Amino acid sequence: MAALSSFADTPTAQPSEEDRLSLAFLKDRSTEKALLWCTEYLNEEGHGSLLPMTRKVMLQIYSDPTLTLDYLPTLGLPEFTRSATELALGRDSPAIRENRAGGVQTLGGTGAIRLGAELLQRWYNVGGARCGPVYLSSPSGGSVAATLQGAGISDIRSYRYWDPDKKGFSVAPLLEDLEVAPEQSVIVLYASAHCPTGAEPSQSDWKQIAEVMMRRRLFPFFLLPSQGLCWGDPAQDAWSLRYFVSLGFELLCAQSFSTNFGLYSDRVGSLLLVLKHSSLLLAVQSQAASVVHTLWSRPPGGGARLVTMVLNNPALLAEWKEGLRVMVERGMLIREKLKERLRMLGIPEFWDHVTQQRGLYCCTGLTEEQVQFLVMTCHVYLPASGCVNVTAISGRTLDHVAESIYLAVTSDLQEYRH
Repeated sequence: MAALSSFADTPTAQPSEEDRLSLAFLKDRSTEKALLWCTEYLNEEGHGSLLPMTRKVMLQIYSDPTLTLDYLPTLGLPEFTRSATELALGRDSPAIRENRAGGVQTLGGTGAIRLGAELLQRWYNVGGARCGPVYLSSPSGGSVAATLQGAGISDIRSYRYWDPDKKGFSVAPLLEDLEVAPEQSVIVLYASAHCPTGAEPSQSDWKQIAEVMMRRRLFPFFLLPSQGLCWGDPAQDAWSLRYFVSLGFELLCAQSFSTNFGLYSDRVGSLLLVLKHSSLLLAVQSQAASVVHTLWSRPPGGGARLVTMVLNNPALLAEWKEGLRVMVERGMLIREKLKERLRMLGIPEFWDHVTQQRGLYCCTGLTEEQVQFLVMTCHVYLPASGCVNVTAISGRTLDHVAESIYLAVTSDLQEYRH
């Protein structure tokens, strides 16, 4: 008789919405199927895009006879964290000059969020208690909430971000929510390329947000997942972050280099720390090293070396920035084509919001019922929020996607419920 397994009572975990969509898409036999949600920048063939510059630098690194594959320091490759910090804040940042800004290399952006959450949970001083409420935008993409919960943060709340009537960002509701948030709450903010809506605050909006957060003593935790892929300019993408630093905020910022360098399998990220004094930076980094020992011990080196080489070589840096510009322009062209196709079909509402949003993501404004119609009837797969990754729309699928959206908006969906 076989012994009973120690894991006999383990339930099967429910897959994420992204995994459910991907699985349904793979099982679908339709020749017109389209999967419109992922977190990568996809090329016209539907694959994660590897920049030619990235491939070239990889070959240079691994053909270097002096390269060793020793473990990196716990906090990561020092040249990488310095370069990542300078990319985010600008080389002339007072916080860098005063030695109160620095980074910790992480396993991608998710690793940076998890490490930041661990530091907040253990050391963020709110009257001697543990971390208080953490606020996420509504909607909020990816696994940010689950990552925070994994670090033991249970009080997760939301602030209003997407306005379904305007089909865009609205600052007034956000400010109202910040005004009533308990003092010293942590506010998670996308510096640019908001996921999953693609809707961006203006600089005037950011100034209002900063004013309320300063007055209410709220702590900013920025996310910078794809610097350069929102406006095509890394400095412009980091404007909000740099503005907060200029006002004297202490903050955390989770950086990822997966999308803007095409390093999806290398998991290159950094947790940026900006504190009041250099002595505090050293103390927090020492605690970060202690946490890293329990999470991943030492970070990988390949992707970090590549990012470092590019950011510190003027010719490669210029080539990288040009690649970002091309990627952004292609994304905007896809938006324009989708909007034009919908206009030509005679869709009975304006779709200007598609081209007003930035970055990889677009919130279509479709209802859950319309999304269900797209999935079940048209073989077009997207999450219930109606948000899509615009680079997932290719020349092959554009017409079908547009025609399907037209049907979803104009049909009597009651007929399709039976």
